[in-house]
Amino acid sequence: MEKKLPVTILVVDDDNTHRIMLKSMLKEWGWQVAEADDGSTAVAAVQAQPYDAILMDVRMARMDGMEALKRIHAHNPAIPVIIMTAYSSVDAAVEAIKIGAHDYLTKPLDFERLKLTMGHALEHRQVEEHKARPGGGLEKSIDASGIIGDSPPMRELMELIAYVAPTEATVLISGESGTGKELIAAALHHNSTRKNGPFVKVNCAALVENLLESELFGHEKGAFTGADRRREGKFVQASGGTLFLDEIGETSPAMQAKLLRVLQEHELQRVGGQETISVDVRLLAASNRDLDAEVKNGNFREDLYYRLNVVSLHVPALRERREDIPALGEYFLRKFAEKNKRQAAGITPRCMDLLIHYPWPGNVRELENAVERGVILMRGEYLDEESLPISVRRWAAQGETAEGQKEHAPPASLEEAERMVIARTLTEAGGNKSEAARRLNITRKTLLSKMQKYGLA
Repeated sequence: MEKKLPVTILVVDDDNTHRIMLKSMLKEWGWQVAEADDGSTAVAAVQAQPYDAILMDVRMARMDGMEALKRIHAHNPAIPVIIMTAYSSVDAAVEAIKIGAHDYLTKPLDFERLKLTMGHALEHRQVEEHKARPGGGLEKSIDASGIIGDSPPMRELMELIAYVAPTEATVLISGESGTGKELIAAALHHNSTRKNGPFVKVNCAALVENLLESELFGHEKGAFTGADRRREGKFVQASGGTLFLDEIGETSPAMQAKLLRVLQEHELQRVGGQETISVDVRLLAASNRDLDAEVKNGNFREDLYYRLNVVSLHVPALRERREDIPALGEYFLRKFAEKNKRQAAGITPRCMDLLIHYPWPGNVRELENAVERGVILMRGEYLDEESLPISVRRWAAQGETAEGQKEHAPPASLEEAERMVIARTLTEAGGNKSEAARRLNITRKTLLSKMQKYGLA
């Protein structure tokens, strides 16, 4: 039988007698219970340590349940909160659901319903995890392999994919490094009329201009030193399917002009060749740069930008969809436990709390690498914070108060937290930008851009 960590429920009620009664009942059902006599006390308790669920009254003297719910949800949206309210306040309870409550119960409480509702709340993370597994939270007709997330930004993105995928529109995918732009491109292809054709990927930042031209358009035998035979390029290889050009913002003006010609005329010539070749591909492109700003600065062709940007899709940064982190963490835990033949029962609440609040400059890619490292190094069946990378643990340690209690929320804002992580990583890397970028799981160009943004250059 799978071992489980003790479940702890926080009961929040300023009625001492009612709170003691609830505590006794919940403990009788096998759950551990912590208490808070006010909304502000509850917020402080949640900031000090994570809980598996919260049972909270609406009407309290110093800080009511609605305000406490907002603050708790902002701090850790993964904790399910059940609101208790009188029949006359049902409208307020419905409003609480809209701002993040898991459910509500009316007073006087029906204890059987309380037990059932609390059981559902404790299963909430598992349900959300299932929904966020590849394809789990989407319509069956949508192939979303590898895309995990059921947050509002991700639901909106998936709705756009479902709408745009069946068309022939060229799509420009934007987003920071590590957000999963390639997965979005794959979803567009696999839900298109070209899904039975090839899906060909090219990283434009990984090749110098001459090699990129040959990679995309192909070359004739003898076109350059080492060209001992004719080779078809990626455009031809993708015929009847989709070509995905990642990091297109890294291409030179000369390459941009050649790409524009292919988009306009649907034909190309191999390097060193004279034959005109017709191509039938759908083009998808992605960039972690702000191409609109690059156009204004003269670094990217305006005509190519508008050819690419027929439809734009933005992939949110991980810090903009923190409610997806529990499902992502569990998914990566299972993935790497199976890969490395390790027994992994889950992630400890404190470790999950840290994963939720760390700013993740490298986004999903950094989270994936952190969990992989943790799985390899964890000593028991549960992934805990001690198995996470030192950059994550040091970030958490810097939030310790004079009393030694951790405040996992970012120092002032998520941007300031990201700045702090980048600055410390640069220091630890001895100022070596390439090494700092490697540790953060972002490209060197992305690091330089962030350094300029935060005044670290």
